[in-house]
Amino acid sequence: MQERSKSKQAGRRSTNTLRETFLDELADIFDAEKQLTRALPKVAEAAEHEDLKSGVQQHLEQVFEIFGEEPKSRKCKAMKGLLEEGEEHIEDEAGDAALICAAQKVEHYEIASYGSLVSWARLLGEEDAADVLEETLDEEKATDEKLTNLAESIINVEESQKPAESEESE
Repeated sequence: MQERSKSKQAGRRSTNTLRETFLDELADIFDAEKQLTRALPKVAEAAEHEDLKSGVQQHLEQVFEIFGEEPKSRKCKAMKGLLEEGEEHIEDEAGDAALICAAQKVEHYEIASYGSLVSWARLLGEEDAADVLEETLDEEKATDEKLTNLAESIINVEESQKPAESEESE
């Protein structure tokens, strides 16, 4: 992997094997999950609705061992950006609807990453890894669905009925 980074730095295009691409994406989502785990207490504390607090929690899945690799992470810039955006919602006290939107952006990123990893693991003949990743993918999809249901049935309805800030200050 270091060779790949060096060739990128030198301006040359690197040709990765699917295994290298898989391990690189796995390192990326590994870091993303670590960032998310560190951010979750802030999000849960900022949430006003009890169901949102419990629905945000996710766990970290590791499949490096199946590939005979030591777990490692690669800084996930996408998750960093998504979490910074979520942090802005918390600082602005934007409410649970905004927190759900931020959480769903994270879920969609995870769904895309895990979906690719499942497909690649199967192509590489790593069914055990694919099964673990698919379980995580299913959990991410279920969390997204739960957030959607919560937003549509309770949160968005409640927040749509709150007076606007300009109305409150008059």
